[in-house]
Amino acid sequence: MAVLSTLKELAEQLIDPYLFMSIAVRFLPSTILEVIRNKDFRTLLSPSRFKEAWFGNFWAFIGPQVKANAESKVIPLLEGRVKNGRMGDEVVERPINGVVLEIGAGTGMWADVFAKVNVRVNTEGSEDGELRRRKGEESGLTRVYGIEPNPKSAATLRRRVKEIGLDGVYEVVPVGIESITDPKAWDGRIEPESVDCIVTILCLCSIPEPEKNIKLLYQSLKKGGRWYAYEHVRIDQSRSFFLRAYQCESIIPTST
Repeated sequence: MAVLSTLKELAEQLIDPYLFMSIAVRFLPSTILEVIRNKDFRTLLSPSRFKEAWFGNFWAFIGPQVKANAESKVIPLLEGRVKNGRMGDEVVERPINGVVLEIGAGTGMWADVFAKVNVRVNTEGSEDGELRRRKGEESGLTRVYGIEPNPKSAATLRRRVKEIGLDGVYEVVPVGIESITDPKAWDGRIEPESVDCIVTILCLCSIPEPEKNIKLLYQSLKKGGRWYAYEHVRIDQSRSFFLRAYQCESIIPTST
């Protein structure tokens, strides 16, 4: 039975990336028709602009499914109920608070979670909340910057923020990580060492120049700031040899 279970897991893990890509391909014809129908020939003739439109359509469909599969782990993480990779019912770490950077905010599929965590942190009189007050820290969210460079996703994100009542708290930043400190790129600037928390959920595997941009993000954190990460990683040594072999750099390049 153990062998069959391992083989089943192996098959699922090997096939899943290709199924994911096949779903993306399904949105290619509809994106072409949409661009032509809107007479947006500039996008049609620009590979980069067309790619953004294509991804925006794909992610509007697949994003909610990604959330459904991940939220049982992400919500405890943001609520401070995860320690050393283990989830529990009690708050054992500080929940997200203060000024937050959400990287790869997409269409806002996690925005409602921010709102719920914010309400919970503000209404529960926990020891953690009292400790924050003595230190002069904010007990809830004061500002959330949603980093989303895709124009289509950013537009949907703005609508989503209004729907869930985070106006005045959540600001959409329609540029890439490399431009968050550049006031010429957008109507604002995120100063170094000004952020309390960074949240990255299944996005660091797809950002350009990950090592460079991760360093830029780290520089935005205040001393003692926290980084809440739920990401694709290399499989550890205790798991299946076959899955580790599948991830090896000779087959599929990965970043560390």
